[in-house]
Amino acid sequence: MKAGRYIVIEGQDGTGKTTQADLLATYLHSRGIDTIHIKEPGGSPVAEAIRGVILDATLPRTPMTNTLLFTANRHELWHAVIQPALKRGTWVICTRNYWSTLAFQGYGEGMDLSIISAITATFTDKQYMSPDFSVVLAFDDIAARQKRIASRGKLAKPDTFESKTADFQTRVQEGYRQIAKEFEIPLLDASRSIEAIHSDIVGRLEKSQLLASS
Repeated sequence: MKAGRYIVIEGQDGTGKTTQADLLATYLHSRGIDTIHIKEPGGSPVAEAIRGVILDATLPRTPMTNTLLFTANRHELWHAVIQPALKRGTWVICTRNYWSTLAFQGYGEGMDLSIISAITATFTDKQYMSPDFSVVLAFDDIAARQKRIASRGKLAKPDTFESKTADFQTRVQEGYRQIAKEFEIPLLDASRSIEAIHSDIVGRLEKSQLLASS
């Protein structure tokens, strides 16, 4: 049995990651490929419990604490859910991976990027840190992006990171651009139609030859 493929769709909230992951999963299913969509943070009972703490802005934390919480979540999700699925031959589409922590805790909160990478490498592995296929969705208009988020409805508690200042959001946005450049990840314009973005992602996946080897 061939191992599954690990696919990551990255970007800030409001860029349409979940929508694109769901569409891509549907497309892969239509090709006869067993596929699951998992969201970071979360994905297992333990990971969901950690997610509850991460997203609760009423709990003040240091950038290092945030990094360790995200890493604990990833360690659990990778070893308990994603890696076993890949070994079964299932393709895993994950919205976010550690690049989010580089963007939010590194560029946004000022953590040393090398420390984030070292901690992640210690508690996941090389396969986690090097997905088979990945894209970053970017939305330059911060106000329009936040309008998308607001359309989802009011949260019971303020979101830890979306409730931060515009300066923070700008640093994260620029962080994603730097990450895409450093790791050679396609940076896709998320202001386009859902259909146009999906077509772009599928086209890039087909060119990657991953489907030919499935």
